[in-house]
Amino acid sequence: MYGNLGGTWVGCEHGCVYCYARPTHSYLNLSPGLDFETKIIAKRNIAQVLRRDLARKSYVPHLLNIGSATDCYQPVERELRLTRSVIEVLQETRHPFSLVTKSAGVERDLDLIAAMAKENMAAVYVTITTLDAELARKLEPRAAAPHRRLRLIKTLVEHGIPVGVSLAPQIPFVNDDMEQVLKAAWEAGARSAFYTVIRLPWELAPIFREWLELHYPQRAARIMARIHDMRGGKDYDSDFASRMKGQGLWADMIRQRFEKATRKLGFNRQRIELDLSRFRPAAAKGQGSLF
Repeated sequence: MYGNLGGTWVGCEHGCVYCYARPTHSYLNLSPGLDFETKIIAKRNIAQVLRRDLARKSYVPHLLNIGSATDCYQPVERELRLTRSVIEVLQETRHPFSLVTKSAGVERDLDLIAAMAKENMAAVYVTITTLDAELARKLEPRAAAPHRRLRLIKTLVEHGIPVGVSLAPQIPFVNDDMEQVLKAAWEAGARSAFYTVIRLPWELAPIFREWLELHYPQRAARIMARIHDMRGGKDYDSDFASRMKGQGLWADMIRQRFEKATRKLGFNRQRIELDLSRFRPAAAKGQGSLF
């Protein structure tokens, strides 16, 4: 069973044009475009809520992931340290977790993450969408550059933390260097990998189309046609079985490329298994331990 802590924020300063979390700003009567990147809502009580949930008698420990919606290490984390407060609760309760980020800000919490990784209770996945720095600036204008993320992988590995690489999202005719990304990530020390294909729910679709017309006007129609090929003729298909990887010929081609490259390099030969057996519910209630 997997759980998702999502992010400590609603909105994200990185401004990734493909972010499927953008439509959440519409629920707040804010724009999923510029407001999503500039009006960040902080979940200031997230550590207290997490501690309360872990203290419930009915709670059964399961794998938690931090940052699968908005990035848990966007710039505002430097000031508010909400992600760190979440990890502190997980460390106190000895609850395993993984996190996904494209930010070097995770290095500020190496003391906590490395200590938990030593006991098989933490793993980190670094998102690298492309090695092309110019393309990355267009796709992810305020995120760390690709070379910085590769250096981050090396740093995490040097601290004994299991590291995977996320190649998300794959966009036909845009970021076509999957094999190069995997090779660079392997050389940096990542040993697991996964990918998703682009998904364009609700208000995200027109934002992405506008971006295509600005940066790739000559192939915008072709790119959208391939996305539709993977989504049953639509911008987005929410079907749980296919929403991450898509379906059809183009989705199969991406899958085959990924499987061939990861098999050749040696990715995913050993699954990252985190230890669920050490959870201490008493610590969630604020009770200390003699050991």
